Amino acid sequence: MTVKELRKQFPGLDREVYGKPLIYLDNAATSQRCLGAIDAQADSAAHHNGNTHRSVYALAAEATRAYESARERVAKFIGASSPEEIVFTSGTTASINLVASSFGGKFIGPGDEIIIAESEHHSDIIPWQLLSERKGFKIVVLPVEDSGKLRVDALKGLINAKTKLVCVAQVSNVLGLINPLSEIISIAHSQGVPILVDGAQGVVHQKISVKDLDCDFYAFSGHKMYAATGIGVLYAKKAILEQMPPYMGGGEMIGDVSWEGSTYADVPYKFEAGTPNINSVPTFVPAINLLEDIWASETALEIAEIKKYVYDALSSDERIVLRGTTENLEEKVPLFSFSVKGVHHEDLALVLDKMGIAVRSGHMCAQPLMKRFGVTGMLRASFAPYNTLEEAKCFIRALDKAINMLA
Repeated sequence: MTVKELRKQFPGLDREVYGKPLIYLDNAATSQRCLGAIDAQADSAAHHNGNTHRSVYALAAEATRAYESARERVAKFIGASSPEEIVFTSGTTASINLVASSFGGKFIGPGDEIIIAESEHHSDIIPWQLLSERKGFKIVVLPVEDSGKLRVDALKGLINAKTKLVCVAQVSNVLGLINPLSEIISIAHSQGVPILVDGAQGVVHQKISVKDLDCDFYAFSGHKMYAATGIGVLYAKKAILEQMPPYMGGGEMIGDVSWEGSTYADVPYKFEAGTPNINSVPTFVPAINLLEDIWASETALEIAEIKKYVYDALSSDERIVLRGTTENLEEKVPLFSFSVKGVHHEDLALVLDKMGIAVRSGHMCAQPLMKRFGVTGMLRASFAPYNTLEEAKCFIRALDKAINMLA
């Protein structure tokens, strides 16, 4: 598969903005949706729109098969031991909130501590702060270096007998750096501490086996990996899920209900209360299939070339302060956040938009990290395999023009 062939799978790329061809570089926020996912969602809504797990009629049985087939496909994709370890949610945020409410609510109490990396997204900070307000535990921050790399050397010293969990992203949504998960997990597990991995930015860029990695929780979203919005995954080891209480109550998460008390369904169903996102969950299957095809094709070579070109261009420009730097680009995904001296990030984003280039500006749901670097926000360009080297060059030329206009 060439990049040109791949782009045909994404109709959202084939449009203009302000009379110019769209160059979409906000893939870290939401990737464009592939045709396979669009077709799967439409087919489900049009032809298999029955409620899952509830009825014996044909449409419901078809919907249930599609839903459970997606669970099996996700489990295989991330190397889970069993589909029972896959809980469907509305996204990474919901997955982490589930862990905070259920696992945290049961196992983390007054006087305890959890460790959260300084580079985390708000969705891996705020749920824990809310829980801490109720339970009275302490949040300890694992700091980042000036380069953006985590101070992994400091982790062992932060863990103590009170530590109940370590939370870290596979890849920072601001810095684009791939965190050394194996090392982090080894340190945590050596002291009996479980770990939650936010895989939202990582799962689309690199193959992962949660079983080999031995993480305890792994969360990600469909909308960042070419599938539909409003769907996500929480992987957790089955033994841990079985110890966790339900997150929400309602239909289909029950075993038996009476006024005297209720029992709950086996995992993963006790965490999937109510009617699920019937038509969207099946889009995981074509999205994963396409993603694996991409990794096996020549498009992987072009995105590596794009990454080097953009990194070199941004890091060599004295007007630009690039965050998330490394001497080894294999430690980084094609995601670039930076500041321009004397120019506001939002002004740059607005000018680039008029040139047909979609980039992200602001604090990117990582305000503690912005404060760490002494800024209110940054500009971010995040590339996907359907982006071309010519688009990357156009972005750099447009950025230079925008800086000259605004500086």
